[in-house]
Amino acid sequence: MSGQSLALTQRLADRLARPVPAAAKARAALHVLDWAGCAVAGAASPAGRAMAAGLMAEGQGRCAVAGSSRGASPLTAALLNGAVGNVLEMDDVDKRAILHPGPTVIPAALAAAETADLDAQDFLAAVVRGYEAVIGVGRAVGPGHYAFWHNTGTCGPFGAAAAAASAFRLDWETTAHALSLAGTQASGFWQTRHEPASMAKQLHTARAAHAGLSAAMLAGAGMTGPLSILEGPQGFFAATCPGADPRDVLAGQGEGWLIEDVSFKPWPACRHAHAAIDAALLALEAGVRADEIEALELTTYGDALTFCDQHRPETVIQAKFSLQHSVAATLLYGLPQLEHFEPGVFQRDEVRALAAKVTVKAGAPYAERYPARYGAGLAVAAAGSVQSYDAPDALGDPENPIPASKVAEKARTLAAHGGFAPEDADALVAAALDLSEGGPVARFASALARPGRAA
Repeated sequence: MSGQSLALTQRLADRLARPVPAAAKARAALHVLDWAGCAVAGAASPAGRAMAAGLMAEGQGRCAVAGSSRGASPLTAALLNGAVGNVLEMDDVDKRAILHPGPTVIPAALAAAETADLDAQDFLAAVVRGYEAVIGVGRAVGPGHYAFWHNTGTCGPFGAAAAAASAFRLDWETTAHALSLAGTQASGFWQTRHEPASMAKQLHTARAAHAGLSAAMLAGAGMTGPLSILEGPQGFFAATCPGADPRDVLAGQGEGWLIEDVSFKPWPACRHAHAAIDAALLALEAGVRADEIEALELTTYGDALTFCDQHRPETVIQAKFSLQHSVAATLLYGLPQLEHFEPGVFQRDEVRALAAKVTVKAGAPYAERYPARYGAGLAVAAAGSVQSYDAPDALGDPENPIPASKVAEKARTLAAHGGFAPEDADALVAAALDLSEGGPVARFASALARPGRAA
């Protein structure tokens, strides 16, 4: 059904209709596991509790809500689950699209799968298709969009709609209308990052999941949307993406699936700080001692400075978005843990003093390689000499991958942070990983919702 005369949403929908191979579904199960750990931990956060308190009563139902024994309607579940996966800044990321697919796609896919009683294979295929759509749009929007708009919030509705449309088995033309209806709901401004007390970033991901699911439900019921929402003269690209070409939404999509390119985040900080952390870890491995450091110079790419140049963080979110704190805490305490970004750590005199020694700049070779590669170099002046440590690719990127066992370990740690007992965290990990072998979606949903809840 493809052709140049078709609207871009129709061509994307046609692209999404191809069969999803077993390898891509297995990869999707890892991303579902990664999201689940982030979600149950995020549900216990102030933002997660506020969302649940404010919106749980909007729709009772049988769809699972992360960390809660109370079921919700599909749209409410997508909204609440969409809010919590991004709270701790540990969710997966596509570095070229500069967005997080998991917290928008998976909540919509899960709510749709529970509604449609999908088996695991169809659920995972829906996730793969959702990732394809959100990443395709995200890679095309360009820096002019990212300068003001939160890509996860604005591109997320396309991915959530694609996933839900797949779960509901909509045909390609109805899927195109779902994408169109989702796109007209795109939202999310970066102004939220300028106010540390703001929790609106979680509302961005929540609304993206909700918008995509509702768009698929409406399209399935016969509602139509503006099929040229992407490329039209008053559409998404014209309004929000200066200098970008909407045709790039389908650029570079070959026989494989884009989910294979997505990165896992090992550290509880903004992705733009990860290469800096990796470089600091290399310095530690080489024997650098924090008490001998005279000065530190971090070289990286421009967006890392735009988002993470916080020399003296005063809140948890500022600490997670601080290159200086990330480097200092790593050099002092080793592998970053969640508690290293809490006030009890970033307010310590020794941390403040070491962070004050960090200067940051954008420069070669990292600036030129971005966003294809997220890298950083750290020059350490200590004991009368200067040594440099190069992290060309952040840990968890396809060029520097982590094994599945590390994804599972991360999920267990996050589940414990969210209040899960060890056996319940193990059950969540097992239920997610078993999806690729045909394990029931209901068992995963049960493990996500509340420890010990019967499927």
